[in-house]
Amino acid sequence: MEPLPDLGSLSDPDLKSLIDDYTREEQEVSYRRRILHGKIDILRAELVARLQKTEGRSVLDQVDVESLTEILAGKAAPRVE
Repeated sequence: MEPLPDLGSLSDPDLKSLIDDYTREEQEVSYRRRILHGKIDILRAELVARLQKTEGRSVLDQVDVESLTEILAGKAAPRVE
C-alpha cells in the first residue's frame, strides 16, 4: 500500500481526484468481498445440508449453482464511470 502524498502540496482538484480514486478502489474491493461472501455462503449451505440430512448427497442438486453465482456477480457489479 502506497503512502499518502504530502496533502499540503495538493491543489483542491488534485485532492478531489485522489478522493475519487480511493473511493473507486474501495468500491472494487467491496464488490470482490461481496462475491466471495456469496460463494462462501453457498459452500457452507452445501456442507451443512450434507452433514445434517443427505448422507453425502447434495440438496442443491436441483439448484443451478453456477447460474446462481452469475446472478450474484451480476447483481453486485460495481458501476464503472
